[in-house]
Amino acid sequence: MSKLTRFEITRIISARALQLSLGAPAFVKVGKDVTMLNLARLEFDKKVIPIAVVREFPDGHVERTEVN
Repeated sequence: MSKLTRFEITRIISARALQLSLGAPAFVKVGKDVTMLNLARLEFDKKVIPIAVVREFPDGHVERTEVN
């Protein structure tokens, strides 16, 4: 598995926070005082977000990296 860049991590967490704010179910149990962004970070740290990063390289090689 290749390492995710800080830009990919930011994009994943922000996309998951948007999903949560639109009513998606959380994958971890937390209290009610947690913000959507903090919940998304917690899910990312526990590796339970079902999102994949697809990288396309100039030579045509495609690399898919699962977050979970």
